[in-house]
Amino acid sequence: MLKLTRYILYDILRSKIVIAYTLFLLIVSFSMFRMEENSGKALLSLLNIILIVLPLISLVFSTIHYYNSYEFIELMLSQPMSRTRIIIAEYAGVTISLLAAFLIGAGIPVLIFSPTDTGITMLLTGLALTMIFTSLAFAVSVKARDKARGIGSVLLVWFYFALIYDGLILLILFSFSDYPLEKVTLALSFLNPLDLGRIFIMLKMDVSALMGYTGALYKDFFGSTAGMALVTGVMLLWIIIPVWLAVRYFKKKDL
Repeated sequence: MLKLTRYILYDILRSKIVIAYTLFLLIVSFSMFRMEENSGKALLSLLNIILIVLPLISLVFSTIHYYNSYEFIELMLSQPMSRTRIIIAEYAGVTISLLAAFLIGAGIPVLIFSPTDTGITMLLTGLALTMIFTSLAFAVSVKARDKARGIGSVLLVWFYFALIYDGLILLILFSFSDYPLEKVTLALSFLNPLDLGRIFIMLKMDVSALMGYTGALYKDFFGSTAGMALVTGVMLLWIIIPVWLAVRYFKKKDL
């Protein structure tokens, strides 16, 4: 499986999309730190871009790669190799390439201009979100037979997590404004890894006061050892469950 992963990774690293993604993050990151004297403001601006671009690229690129590799996957299936190893190797190759692009594009500027706890936290969050949305892309792609349907589905996934989810939360808060919803809002944040990452980094920036009582609740929860362990566990589940579904679908798929 390691040989197969290395071959897939070598093939992906020559992709113009990965190179363009790396250069985009590198240029944007350096620009943010150059324009802002305060590194905290630069990190916040960079965070907003990462939370939109990173999941979109991870979803779309992973989906396109899977469908473009269909003939190669069929060739591998004719070899004495299990389906689980093939799909895991594909996932590993795509994930490692996107992680490398993120570390080079965003990691280098952050480590140069803001090697603080906040900067490191943002990088770790970006790495986790890359793995999460790549795994979601594979789960959707393996399930959908048609390439157009697969790409459309992952775009809907991105649209939901990036835009629709926040609207639904605002609707719930507005509809039940007469009730104490702080703990409910905290629980709902685990249903969206983007929201979870955003809250976690904002609290590291010590701007929880701007979030009112809910911010104080978030700070107490995420600042505790139990809260950190729970957040880590939830993020791991967001990675593992879609990959497990992708493997399950791939095993039963008639190629």
